[in-house]
Amino acid sequence: MTFHSKRFRNVMKQADPTVEYEIEEAVKKLKTMANAKFNETVELAIKLDIDPKQADQQLRGSFTLPHGLGKSKKVIAFCAPEQVPDALGAGAVKAGLEDLAAEIEKGYMDFDVVVATPDSRKVMGKLGKILGAKGLMPNPKSGTLGPNIVQLVKEFSAGKVEYRNDATGNIHAPVGKIQFEQDKLVDNIRAFYMHIFERRPSSVRGVYMKSAFICTTMSPSLRLKALAKETK
Repeated sequence: MTFHSKRFRNVMKQADPTVEYEIEEAVKKLKTMANAKFNETVELAIKLDIDPKQADQQLRGSFTLPHGLGKSKKVIAFCAPEQVPDALGAGAVKAGLEDLAAEIEKGYMDFDVVVATPDSRKVMGKLGKILGAKGLMPNPKSGTLGPNIVQLVKEFSAGKVEYRNDATGNIHAPVGKIQFEQDKLVDNIRAFYMHIFERRPSSVRGVYMKSAFICTTMSPSLRLKALAKETK
């Protein structure tokens, strides 16, 4: 049986699962519910009516939120030696090729995101089992593989969001911190929602976005009213 703390049970009383909230109202209510002793992350969950087994209906990518995530990420960069100073200057904690790969093979994993240039894929090939198992292998679909290493480092250091639908068609993404100003949280949530809305696969029929919820790290979720109209 799942056990919830007294704090969580008290917060649960404020969350009516039968109510759909306008986005501004939901964010305002979420702020009153958040009472943890740390700056909780606000998360958005979207249920899509897609078939994750079909390659043309899978969603994967990255998105820069209008107001960021409220924290920086540790980014490492695989790039040519002449690009290393620029990558480090842009905010990468480490950059290189064979030397960086050797560090990872020896156990170095103190980073959140790996970005790379296309010509560094041969070096990274031997890291597939290590990085792939943790979902960190650079990939053009996730936006972590590209020619402009400085831009990649800057975007992901600032908290660019990577997302991928799960096996049941859900997408989960952090959209800021609860201590953000309300307008900034609303902007971030709306922007990410609309990004997913606009990425509707052409093969999907009927209602594409079935439901959406927001919550904090330690709170129950609140259901959002649809933020965009769909044509069936």
